[in-house]
Amino acid sequence: MNSKLTLRLEDDLIRSAKRYSSKSGKSLSRLVADYFALIEAGEGEGNTGLPPRVRSLFGALAGSPASEQDYRRHLEAKHR
Repeated sequence: MNSKLTLRLEDDLIRSAKRYSSKSGKSLSRLVADYFALIEAGEGEGNTGLPPRVRSLFGALAGSPASEQDYRRHLEAKHR
């Protein structure tokens, strides 16, 4: 069930949030919901203390054939 939530914020913050919303293609409601979900996820077990953006990358390569050895080869080639 969706419920309405009223927030009181500084005008500058609202303008900034609307610009970000427009650039990201997400509604302000979706941005707030995503942020609240990140907060909730951070309070559960396995909280690594990492920032939400970094924590959101966990599992991004799940199922990928890439291995740690592949990454080492990449680094070696990059730093030659």
